[in-house]
Amino acid sequence: MRAARRRCRALLARARGLTQGLSLRWKIAALLAAGCALVAVTIGLLIHQSRAAQVAATARESATAQLIRVRQLYELTGQVDHGDTEAALDHPDLPAPLRKSAHDGKRSTFLDLEGPHPAVWAARPVGDRVLSVRQPLDAAVDELQELDGQLVAWGAVVVGLAALGGAGLASRLSRELRTAAATARRISRGELDARIGQSAPAGRQDEVAELACAVDTMAASLQRRLEAEQRFTADVAHELRTPLTGLHTAAELLPPSRPTELVRDRVSALCTLTEDLLEVARLDANAEEPHLEVLPLDRTVEGILQRCGLSVELARPEQAADDPGGADTLVRTDARRLERIIANLIANARRHGAEPVEVTVDGTSVSVRDHGPGFPERLLKDGPQRFVTGAKERGQGTGLGLTIALGQAHVIGAEVALSNAEGGGAAAVVSLPAG
Repeated sequence: MRAARRRCRALLARARGLTQGLSLRWKIAALLAAGCALVAVTIGLLIHQSRAAQVAATARESATAQLIRVRQLYELTGQVDHGDTEAALDHPDLPAPLRKSAHDGKRSTFLDLEGPHPAVWAARPVGDRVLSVRQPLDAAVDELQELDGQLVAWGAVVVGLAALGGAGLASRLSRELRTAAATARRISRGELDARIGQSAPAGRQDEVAELACAVDTMAASLQRRLEAEQRFTADVAHELRTPLTGLHTAAELLPPSRPTELVRDRVSALCTLTEDLLEVARLDANAEEPHLEVLPLDRTVEGILQRCGLSVELARPEQAADDPGGADTLVRTDARRLERIIANLIANARRHGAEPVEVTVDGTSVSVRDHGPGFPERLLKDGPQRFVTGAKERGQGTGLGLTIALGQAHVIGAEVALSNAEGGGAAAVVSLPAG
């Protein structure tokens, strides 16, 4: 019995070890199968022990009865009837414990089910000698072995069915949890209208249904709050445009002086911030509609740099420099929005970085690099945050430039990758779809 308990504990420990790297579905199925296996082993051991005890009791009673009959016959005739019971006086193979008990004047039995020839012995003293009988138990042992085989077979069937049933139930649970996780990831990417929905039957209120309801409620609340903030930002920026326009006009009428220059500079900064806020609000509301067309990237970037009036040199990779007459790469983009992206990246590099600022066209990509302290690790990890400029050494600002650049890139189907260049400086690479 102790050995069986040790085997059961070892089985459970092995099952726990094997489930460490499995998914939830297979963990549940494996643990359910292990539990059913433990129950099947326990029941099988109880049935085996009960049947073995019954066989032993029956064999001892039969041997005792045969011993009584042989003794009576021996007392009447003075002879021992060997027959099928293998009765004998001072049998040479008589077990030592039984022989000792007989010499002590006791009648006893001895059961041997583990040897090559299972049998039951019964013995008692007759004068100075020991009278014994032996009954073979091969048929009983075969019956026990057959019973054990049936228990193992049926236990395996039960464990297999439990594993299949557990896998089916766990598969449904795993599918619902994966749906909830996928929806949560969509919400984190900005899809605020994503919902899990009621995947469970009506009236079912288990933990998974509660989780789905909680995630949907959280998403709805988050969507309402963000939309309210976006409307507030757009309304504030829109309401500021009228007084700022009047203020800008009034500042232009002031007589030339140093205070006038300061007022005009601050009014211009406020107007720029207001326009940036309106643009961010439109991007958040997905209200921007791009006008895509196929354009040559090199000439488009050259025109953007000329219109922006920025003293930035356009560089080309070595293979393009070796072939100045090569064909210009065509991309599918919106020229106005691409100009907005590149201008914001250059302005961000000049404000927070250090000269020189390099703009490089390579295939369908445009990179902007400065030689300043580089992007802070938090920005590279979490992405640009509005009104957060990162490290102090990168200067002051609203943090809207990178936000607008990434938002406009998303509108035209481009990607902006931010990194720190080898040798120092921040690098932003705009990858455009080929035309």
